[in-house]
Amino acid sequence: MKFRFSSLLILPLALSLLLVTLVLPGAAKKAKTHQVKIAEVNGKTISKAEFDRELDRILQRFQRTGHKLTDAQMTEVKKNVLDNLIARELLYQESKRKGITIKKEDVDKQIADLKKKFPSEKDFDDTLKKMHLTKESLRTQVEEGMAIQELIDKEFMQKTVVTDAEAKKYYDEHPDLFKQPEKVRASHILIKVSQNASKEEKAKARKKLQDIQKKLRKGEDFAKLAKEYSEGPSGVNGGDLGYFTKGQMVQPFEKAAFALKPGQVSDIVETRYGYHLIKVVDKKPETTLAFKDVKNQLQELLKQEKVQKEVQQHVETLKKQAAIKTYLNSKKK
Repeated sequence: MKFRFSSLLILPLALSLLLVTLVLPGAAKKAKTHQVKIAEVNGKTISKAEFDRELDRILQRFQRTGHKLTDAQMTEVKKNVLDNLIARELLYQESKRKGITIKKEDVDKQIADLKKKFPSEKDFDDTLKKMHLTKESLRTQVEEGMAIQELIDKEFMQKTVVTDAEAKKYYDEHPDLFKQPEKVRASHILIKVSQNASKEEKAKARKKLQDIQKKLRKGEDFAKLAKEYSEGPSGVNGGDLGYFTKGQMVQPFEKAAFALKPGQVSDIVETRYGYHLIKVVDKKPETTLAFKDVKNQLQELLKQEKVQKEVQQHVETLKKQAAIKTYLNSKKK
């Protein structure tokens, strides 16, 4: 069960969201962007380099979904990116006013954890170089992110409560979020054949599976035969694929599996991977999760939603009290 927030950019409530830009390499920017201002917040500069890094991250997210932005959408994305950077700066400045300090060893640990996401030290250094980030500027970003998180934890998370009644009300008003679709647990024996295989190659693969089918009809164990003959990765587990719902398997496989009763074995099924024999082990009908089983998770998610709204409202208050200049549409280079 997941919440869908309407805002394009969500104010980060965890350090990982601030650091994700470092894990997703963006296009290299010219060094001069470090000297170009995109905004000033109470005299503190937000550089175009910072803006470009954040924009790259968001655009990559759209690219992965195959979504092409219109000019109007691109303008909105840029505005939201700038708003997000201003919000982060305002929250960091407030953390300093509140006397929040981050220990050196805690920053060291966060950076060490971040490095673990890269295959090697060289890959880590190369990514920083591509993004025109020094280890010192990375350290600054990490420290600022941790300070913002601590501020949010102290001023909002610890003071926010979601009652059982609030959680139950949400549960009752959103029944579709708690439905568990029909599930099938199946095993299969796969004989691989490429889509562009010749008729002879396809016939040979099919014959091989037909011979296995005969062994099954004589009473031989499906799992044992899968371990011996299946060419899929599940073969070592006796062909077991675990539970899956509709939409998780290729259509011919799914159609055959959901049509079978537990204990039944399909006839030969052809997919783009080759030829399969499918055995359904168990089926679970569509169910609705009981409130008691989701209450704790639901309360935590509702708490995060409340905190996000409160933080966003607080940022708007801080904006009214701050001296903010923006140069997003400026032609100055």
